[in-house]
Amino acid sequence: MDAMPASFVSKARTAFNSAAAKAERVLTDLKSHRDEEEQPTRNQNYSKGVNEVKHQGWRTAHIRKKQEWQNKLNNLRIGRRKEVEDQDKVEDPIMAIPFYDANLYILKAKQEQEAKESDVGYLVETLNAVDVNSIPRASIVKQLAVAIKAGKGAKTMKKFVAPPGNSSPVKEKGGLSLSAVKSLVLGEQEDKLGFDSGDEKKLVSLINSLFNVDGNFLIRMIVSDLGSPSNRVSFTKDLHAAPPESFVVKLAEVIGSFTTPRRMALFWFKVVNELRRFWDEEKHIPCIPVDENPDLKSCLLHQWLQVINCCLDRRTRCIAASEALDAAISQASSGNEDSDNSEGMGSPVSLLYAKNTTGELVLRLGAHHQVENLIMLETGEAVYAPVTQDGPLLTEDLIKETEELVLRTGSMGAGCSQLLSDMQAFKAANPGCTLEDFVRWHSPPDWTENDTSSGDDSSPPRGQLSIRMQKAGNLWRELWETAKPLPAIKQTPLFDEDLAVEGILNSLEDIPAAKLFEQLFVSLVALGFVMVEPVISTNDDLSKLFFECKDYVVAICEGGALTDKLDDLCQVYETVEAMLLRPEKVLRSMKQTEKSLSGVNGTKQRFKRLSFIFRGKEGNQKRVPSETEQKCMEPAPAVFWSF
Repeated sequence: MDAMPASFVSKARTAFNSAAAKAERVLTDLKSHRDEEEQPTRNQNYSKGVNEVKHQGWRTAHIRKKQEWQNKLNNLRIGRRKEVEDQDKVEDPIMAIPFYDANLYILKAKQEQEAKESDVGYLVETLNAVDVNSIPRASIVKQLAVAIKAGKGAKTMKKFVAPPGNSSPVKEKGGLSLSAVKSLVLGEQEDKLGFDSGDEKKLVSLINSLFNVDGNFLIRMIVSDLGSPSNRVSFTKDLHAAPPESFVVKLAEVIGSFTTPRRMALFWFKVVNELRRFWDEEKHIPCIPVDENPDLKSCLLHQWLQVINCCLDRRTRCIAASEALDAAISQASSGNEDSDNSEGMGSPVSLLYAKNTTGELVLRLGAHHQVENLIMLETGEAVYAPVTQDGPLLTEDLIKETEELVLRTGSMGAGCSQLLSDMQAFKAANPGCTLEDFVRWHSPPDWTENDTSSGDDSSPPRGQLSIRMQKAGNLWRELWETAKPLPAIKQTPLFDEDLAVEGILNSLEDIPAAKLFEQLFVSLVALGFVMVEPVISTNDDLSKLFFECKDYVVAICEGGALTDKLDDLCQVYETVEAMLLRPEKVLRSMKQTEKSLSGVNGTKQRFKRLSFIFRGKEGNQKRVPSETEQKCMEPAPAVFWSF
């Protein structure tokens, strides 16, 4: 009986000691693991202890989980959250291997290329290296189209480059195409800053190249000896674009090369500042005609630049004429010239005299040249045509304003002032003249000569004024009575060159953004077509498609649907560019479209084919045309409806 309790107690003691030993080992293991984290030098001992425990195989899974939890808790206590995250990341050795994706690689390469193209230095190098036989790239035309869409909400260029806000047109992306939104989003950060401080010297270099008269910047080889010499000029005028060799076309290519609309606008202001400097320093704008009236068939921007050059030429002539007149008056008053030299022969300054009604010799002022077969009725002296004031330089916007003024007020506009100025200049150049003399020179149809068949040649031929000139209250007679002998150079200017140019420069700064980019867009497209036509016109396979493209562009621009058809026009231009660079690809596309549209006949087939080429599958989908497109299609609805 006594042995059994002893045996039971002994077994219990043995079990208790075994459990205690196991607990001691667990505590020892936990302590060694904690010491290893606190002291990295004990890694080897800790690893040995772990291996021993694993070998014995007694530690259960729930203890390991508890141990991991305690380790993380200890790390949080000592501020080692980052180390825990790093350990979690490398738990799986497979996920630590770098992951490569072809799409990510392509996207990265594209981003690097876009960053390279946005660099001003790269842009300058690219523009300076343009081939004379190449046409502007389609990407530049597309970028101008993006700027047109982005500038629709901006009334002026100043508002277009205003700081980003709720009303900024660059931020108003609603209604823009996907390409426009993409361009704005990609350049959003760049738009906020504009140009970097390091870009200033590169921009100055670009401006100098653009305004260099003797340079070869963006010179293109334009063939003009086509079958129809006027064909090139006619196409440019149909689009209301700038001439292919003009300054505006070069400016369009430069501005279109920038990657964001904001950069385009900022560069535009630099161009306007340079135009102002050229005017102040009396320099002509390169690649713009000198001393020519504005070409009303070209774009308004080209007309304005023509006015600036013409005003500069007029101002130079006025200064020279004023100095010559002062010298003539000074020489006449000195008394060094006798009556033998009164006809202006051999004198440094030509002095012309005429007898007035009292027979006194009077100096002719502002006389230009003698009018053949015309003598004054009262004095018998020769009639001299005077130097008159130049008329105002009217651009299409001024003509429209003048017409509205005349219709609203019923006034004669500038015609009355011009007539009075001519009368005063005529009196100064022809002392002793009468209204009849002026009418015979200025308006010959209002004078009727008497019949001199009687043979009496002792007196100058007499005649009579027309009925309208003889009416009471005739404006000509009233103006003649108030006119004073005064050379044109001494009169109040009818057209103030300084005021006109200042107004143009201000208009260039305040021009609506979309209006500016539209003119640049059309002018650049016109250049591309003009350069491609001589090359493609000799290719029987491509010439037909080219002229269809040309007719389409003219129809869109003349119909006023340019803003609604920007994407189509860009695709048309891209097709024309492909005709020049990759003609075989275009021919394959033509054959495919001809097979798919073999059931359509006549003119409709031509434009369905164009629609397929330019717009792909989207062009064959039915849609309701806009009002502007309907107006464009009114002249030939059967032809353009497929667009």
